[in-house]
Amino acid sequence: MIELSLFNVLDLLGTIAFAISGALAAMNRRLDLFGIFIIAFVTAVGGGTVRDILIGNTPVTWMENIIYIYLIGLVTIFSIIFRSKLDHLKKSLFLFDTIGLGVFTITGVEIGVQNGLNPIISITLGAMTGTFGGVIRDILCNEIPVIFRKEIYATACLIGGLAFVILHSLGMNQDVIYIVTSLTVITIRLLVVRYGISLPSFYLSTEETPK
Repeated sequence: MIELSLFNVLDLLGTIAFAISGALAAMNRRLDLFGIFIIAFVTAVGGGTVRDILIGNTPVTWMENIIYIYLIGLVTIFSIIFRSKLDHLKKSLFLFDTIGLGVFTITGVEIGVQNGLNPIISITLGAMTGTFGGVIRDILCNEIPVIFRKEIYATACLIGGLAFVILHSLGMNQDVIYIVTSLTVITIRLLVVRYGISLPSFYLSTEETPK
């Protein structure tokens, strides 16, 4: 069983958000029931799995807590049943992806701090936890992952992770740190998409392409 601390509640919330995000992406690609569940599953646990492997936390979290399997299964069924209510598919996908991004950034940074890692490594771990589930989802759905496009995605995680480390070093209440960090990531993501802010992209013109 999972202790219902705010940290674990946020972790479950991130799992739900990313599972819905994965299920919506799979349905948008017209996959069958099994395909929808697989995409929802890897989106929900992909970032955390990579994180746990990197820090040597094995078996990884979802293997030790069967509740994650049940939760993702229920969320997948919920997404399928109420798919007609999610008529604005792209907006819904973006919303749940953003929520998962913000929440999972917290869990990654927190675990890095708990393991005594360098603050920079902890921030990086938070970004990886927040983004890798979406990367796996996009690759399996045959799309260029959001993290590799012009959109500010991983950068929002890094800024949120920095806020976490700073507040933690100042001795702020842990629950306050969780809330501020998640809201920082979510707010940045919403604003940059709303106002079309993006990182510069670079490419080789036809004349510059090496032969």
